[in-house]
Amino acid sequence: MADLQQAALRNRLLRALPPEDFAALAPALRPEAIPLRRVLISANTQITSVHFVEAGIVSVTSDAPSGRIEIGLLGREGLVGAAPVLLDDDRSPFTHFVQAAGHVLTVDVPDLRAEVERRPALRSLLHRYIQTQTIQTAQTAFANARGGTPTRLARWLLMCHDRGEGDDITVTQEFMSLMLGVERPGVTMAMKVLEKDGLVGKRRGHVKIIDRERLLDVAGDGYGLAETEYARLIEGRDAPAAR
Repeated sequence: MADLQQAALRNRLLRALPPEDFAALAPALRPEAIPLRRVLISANTQITSVHFVEAGIVSVTSDAPSGRIEIGLLGREGLVGAAPVLLDDDRSPFTHFVQAAGHVLTVDVPDLRAEVERRPALRSLLHRYIQTQTIQTAQTAFANARGGTPTRLARWLLMCHDRGEGDDITVTQEFMSLMLGVERPGVTMAMKVLEKDGLVGKRRGHVKIIDRERLLDVAGDGYGLAETEYARLIEGRDAPAAR
């Protein structure tokens, strides 16, 4: 088992824990690589372990007969599988898969539940994190209802940028179309708008964020609420830290 040092970790939940709670949980954590497209949680399947993301991006998708659409996105701010496991369920109707490769700290469900029962501060922190996930999902519904494709794409790119390394996002237009639930020609046109205005740069399989401030303007009210609430609930700050 790796000797984990709390101050050296990148996962923001683990870093926010009281040191004594982290020390109690640390022996149960095991490092794992998460390759691209790996399914961490399959829909309607018993969850046996959950994952604190250290690097990488995980998409949460609803997979219906009519198609797949993304309903959530998480990275090093998150715990994959938090809501069902900590709210006394053992499965999720949604698929959680790796959108950008990285690594996680995995803990078996019985071990996490045991520490949550014993440690009120740990339980409170993770329950507040579930609240931030709920807010993100509500903001996704708001953005989908009120925003056009350029607005929704700007929000999605900002969320990926928040969780990625540097300004380059590895993604295809086909994948963006799938995640946004928009036909590919619509994503192509929206990307051209953002590129023409100098907000992003595009090459095959990659999007580079050039002007984040103006991208925020395009995303409008669809982006920011979940991020602000995370800063308040998890980190005790009034606003998210500058990227």
